[in-house]
Amino acid sequence: MRRGWIDWEHSELSVSRQSALLGLARSTAYYTPTGESAENLTVMRRLDELYTRRPFYGRRRMTVELGKVGHVVNEKRVARLMAVMGLEALYPRRWLSLPAAGAGHRIYPYLLRGVPIERTDHVWSTDITYIRLRHGFVYLVAVLDWFSRYVLAWELSATLETEFCLAALQWALRAGRPTIFNTDQGAQFTSHAFTERLEAAGVQISMDGRGRALDNVFVERLWRTVKYEEVYLRDYGSAAEARTSLGAYCRFYNHERPHQALGYRTPEAAVYRAAA
Repeated sequence: MRRGWIDWEHSELSVSRQSALLGLARSTAYYTPTGESAENLTVMRRLDELYTRRPFYGRRRMTVELGKVGHVVNEKRVARLMAVMGLEALYPRRWLSLPAAGAGHRIYPYLLRGVPIERTDHVWSTDITYIRLRHGFVYLVAVLDWFSRYVLAWELSATLETEFCLAALQWALRAGRPTIFNTDQGAQFTSHAFTERLEAAGVQISMDGRGRALDNVFVERLWRTVKYEEVYLRDYGSAAEARTSLGAYCRFYNHERPHQALGYRTPEAAVYRAAA
């Protein structure tokens, strides 16, 4: 809907400036369908379903599972498609040293080991997932409050650029400030623009160890819920259609859907109870 508000011929405001004013990632404003073949898109849809069920599967096991359902592809192709989708097998590994962050990127220590989460706005976290469309795909990022499971903000993008993650963060910070913000070590979250915004807000930054399945478990659970209760039941014809439908689902998730872990309260009820 917000993409439809952009005036591409505006004489004074650039598209980038209009996108910023609308809280829209620039990459989303310029969305065009991806160039993957129909065959690859079919394989990617299956990979998405397999990964949602078994996030610990790497390219070898994914290749075997795809073969079982008639998709005969080699490991190299599976590895490339998983990289395009932003998928990495989740399992504990022994890391003797931190990976190089690269220019403009910094890795922060993990701050949540053994820390009980007992209140709203104690810990927020974020992550990115793949969302399939009928003839392409987009990426979804969300910011989640660990205590209440409340989705504070989300955004879609046609690419894995940092801008849409930063846009979601900006929206979330309008609602409050966490004590700790936890992410993985993805390039979007280690970027100077992202970490600088958190530090400017006085937020402690925590980052998962690479390949650790349990560090960001609440967001992983959110993705499974979104996929099974929303995405896999739909057939989004466009990014705009996905945005509208996902927006409706997020409102349902926050305000109507009871969570077993919250004593069958909604995330909204958990937020108000914590505030009281």
